[in-house]
Amino acid sequence: MVPVALLLASSLQAQTPPAPAPRPAAPPPPAAARAPAPPAPPAIPADAPAAERAAAAAERAALAAERAAEASARLAEAIEKLADVTARQPIAPPPPTPEAAAAAAAPAKPSAWDVSVGLSLISLTGNASTLTVSGLASALRKTEKWIYSIKAYGAYGRSRPPEVEGEVESLSQVVALNAGFELRGDRRFTEQLSGYLLAGVDTDHIKSVESRPYGEAGASILWFDTKKDEKLGTRDSTLRTDFAFRYARETRFQYYPERVDLPDVDLGGPRFGALFRYGISKDITFQEEAEILVSVISDSRILFSSQTQVMASLTDALALGVGFQVKADSAPPPGKVSTDTALSFNLTVAL
Repeated sequence: MVPVALLLASSLQAQTPPAPAPRPAAPPPPAAARAPAPPAPPAIPADAPAAERAAAAAERAALAAERAAEASARLAEAIEKLADVTARQPIAPPPPTPEAAAAAAAPAKPSAWDVSVGLSLISLTGNASTLTVSGLASALRKTEKWIYSIKAYGAYGRSRPPEVEGEVESLSQVVALNAGFELRGDRRFTEQLSGYLLAGVDTDHIKSVESRPYGEAGASILWFDTKKDEKLGTRDSTLRTDFAFRYARETRFQYYPERVDLPDVDLGGPRFGALFRYGISKDITFQEEAEILVSVISDSRILFSSQTQVMASLTDALALGVGFQVKADSAPPPGKVSTDTALSFNLTVAL
């Protein structure tokens, strides 16, 4: 009987889990929150029977298992609280690297060139024949201190009057032949005020102007310049006025109907210009550009021009527009009328 009891006690002691490692000292929870510790088993005299000692060992093993379960429950509760705190207060992102901080602190690069190209074409065949092509290209770049702009235009047209069957075919005639190029640079002093230099040249063979190179220096006031922003509900709107002095040398030559050399003239005097652009709606923009030059060199002469356009955006880069141009000269070359007008329909592509 004794050897069996000893064997049972030894087996129970071998299965008893080791005591958990001591945890770091922590402030004890409030008395109300602490659960009462289970009573320790009574001490067993050394001369107690083997069966009684085995029962005591089993009781101690059960008590150790209960304590281990309580420790596991407290650990799970701590992990759950930590996850809750982390979910409510996300972990802050790591600090940026020196390269990222330097890139963020670097000044913004100047804006690239805004380029647009427009083309208009009219073609008639049959009893009458007409072909007219006109184009306009512009480029604009703005930086913190400078504004650069380039503009070029040209037109060419031929027309043949109606003919009667059986008669000699009429010859076609040139009805449009003009071109121009202009370069401008503005130096900003403030957001609204700037000084600028401008240079260009144009030609118009129908009006007997072989070439007209010109230069200009003046000041510009940008009254307002608002860009379209759908989030803020703003539309594209601009108003700019120029006051300058221009000088031009106009070389004249009569090309049609007969070739005749004409005396050249000089132009020089104050020039006033204005540019107004307004977004009528999300996709429709109205623009008016006008200038007047009062020449005070030699004979008095006034040149006026106006370009009115309405553009409808088809896509972000494609727009369809209609334009009306007026050019007036108080002292045109001999044999020419003082006012020319042009109505055009064009397709514009933004590059």
